[in-house]
Amino acid sequence: MTLRAGTVALVGRSNVGKSTLLNAALELPLAIVSRTPQTTRDRLLGIVRHGDAEIGLLDTPGLHHAKTPLGRAMNRAARTAAREADVLVMVVAVAKAADLAPHPEDLKLLRQLPSERPIVLVINKIDRVRDKRALLPLLDAYSRAHELAAIVPISALREDGVTRMLDEVARLLPEQGPLHEPDAITDRPMRWFAAEYVRESILEATSQEVPHAVAVTIDAFVEEENATVIEASIHVERDGQKAILIGERGQMLKRIGTRARHRIEELLGRQVQLELWVRVTKNWRQRPELLADMTEGRER
Repeated sequence: MTLRAGTVALVGRSNVGKSTLLNAALELPLAIVSRTPQTTRDRLLGIVRHGDAEIGLLDTPGLHHAKTPLGRAMNRAARTAAREADVLVMVVAVAKAADLAPHPEDLKLLRQLPSERPIVLVINKIDRVRDKRALLPLLDAYSRAHELAAIVPISALREDGVTRMLDEVARLLPEQGPLHEPDAITDRPMRWFAAEYVRESILEATSQEVPHAVAVTIDAFVEEENATVIEASIHVERDGQKAILIGERGQMLKRIGTRARHRIEELLGRQVQLELWVRVTKNWRQRPELLADMTEGRER
């Protein structure tokens, strides 16, 4: 029996479904997902046991044209993960059934990936195409554009093709024993997920200018006998954004807190007491000295 283990970086543009793919592979909604571009702000490791392989799937921020220090930090996180991984999974998405040509930005990104790493191309959202034979020219175009170890059409949302993707990356990993403890599913602490699930709840509840201006930090994370007590600060850049998140008579903040608390309880498997405060931290996205705290959800 040959054991294989290593790291597989999921890379691609924003909103192609990398986080949904990670969750489907784990069979667990670990990563936050939303329709908002650049939802993922830092890398997230999910550990998958697949046959005789231990696959460390790294979800990464979507590569984009960054306009702020935050955006540039997100791009750096994605490119660093790509350089350090054993295998790369480049995720692209079918835009719509009537447009099955490769996106120019996907082709550009594909050419920029480290040439010494094997690349598996995943074409996501194929559920948008009724006749799957229509995908053949798209697969051919990508295979001619770059040397690829495999091309796997999938629908991460419907968990279709995910097992085949895991088969392909598993065979490309180095021959070695497991790199993580048998029961580990990630390397992130629980307070990191608490901050992320609060932010996910905000993305679900708000739109337009608010999501990108929001960061969440954990002020306290205490394991008590009957519950986990979490205190978190929601940071925005302007007073108007604060008013939106609090809402009339605090109803918006209550809605955000309730949804986030349920998500955290599901992960921890115990009761959670969650208290939220909204604070104005002006221009935090433009201030490099704050970015680590704001994007990693660490205790301040």
